[in-house]
Amino acid sequence: MSRSDGMTNVLWLQGASCGGCTMSILESGASGWFDELRQFGINLLWHPSVSEETGEEAVEVLQSVLDGKVRLDMLLLEGSVARGPNDTGRFNMLAGTGRSIYRWMLDLAPRADYVIAVGSCAAYGGVPAAGSNPTDAVGLQFEGADSGGALGAGFRSRLGLPVINVAGCAPHPGWMMETILALTTKDIAATDLDAYGRPKFIANHLAHHGCSRNEFYEFKASAETMSERGCLMEHLGCKATQAVGDCNQRSWNGGGSCTKGGYACIACTSPGFEGAQNFLETAKLAGIPVGLPTDMPKAWFVALAALSKSATPRRVRLNATADHVVVPPGRTATKGKP
Repeated sequence: MSRSDGMTNVLWLQGASCGGCTMSILESGASGWFDELRQFGINLLWHPSVSEETGEEAVEVLQSVLDGKVRLDMLLLEGSVARGPNDTGRFNMLAGTGRSIYRWMLDLAPRADYVIAVGSCAAYGGVPAAGSNPTDAVGLQFEGADSGGALGAGFRSRLGLPVINVAGCAPHPGWMMETILALTTKDIAATDLDAYGRPKFIANHLAHHGCSRNEFYEFKASAETMSERGCLMEHLGCKATQAVGDCNQRSWNGGGSCTKGGYACIACTSPGFEGAQNFLETAKLAGIPVGLPTDMPKAWFVALAALSKSATPRRVRLNATADHVVVPPGRTATKGKP
């Protein structure tokens, strides 16, 4: 629990959460997250799912931070903040403390050098905030796309930063760990965050970049049902051209991604993603997808799509609606050569 010289103290709490963000970060590093923490001099003060301290021992850790006896370099929250009922936070109590996660965050956040929202629930409210939201679930500094949340729009951590939103459901382990590491060396400033508080090293990319289905996208050769190999945007709900994240460039667990696994990108790094009517159906107006690629005028997209479809090679067209390669790439004749 005590801080050693040169160590960075990190406290991780869980609010209204499925625990998926923790499951993701446990895969971080070639030898696992705990070894990675040790290698970079990071002291995990306490984590409700993985720490040995329970009961009075856990309460002592939290109270020591609250009393200022233990320095708090980073405060991380996984899961949304359930403020209900009536702004008491009692829908989500921290067992053994007699206090809600909401109250703990209000008290601890001003003591932290940096505050990190781990996952889209902690960032924007996420899945617990969907629908009628009876628990009044919000993010730490956003309620959906609107600033505010549990800590308020004006909150700044001890070193002057707003909440850093490592969004995703769940976030890539690299996004979480690289954010933590960048903060240990003070390499993230307010200008390194986008309008939704996401680090720009994540937000300056789209999930579309590096997608293995990009050839099908270019020719607008679309899958029509699940398990087919074509582009998932036109019919099956894929939002990769609108969703920030380098998911298809660094891959997950050594090689996977949503689209590589045959599942549409649901834009889980975006506020309000949980409100989609059907994740696997593209919303359309007059036959045109409502959600078009970022920064692309609708007229341009319609014209480009028509031109692309007219030029679609037979191989691409047939493979798009198959669950395996039915027409392999053929040889291209070169002038003067057989």
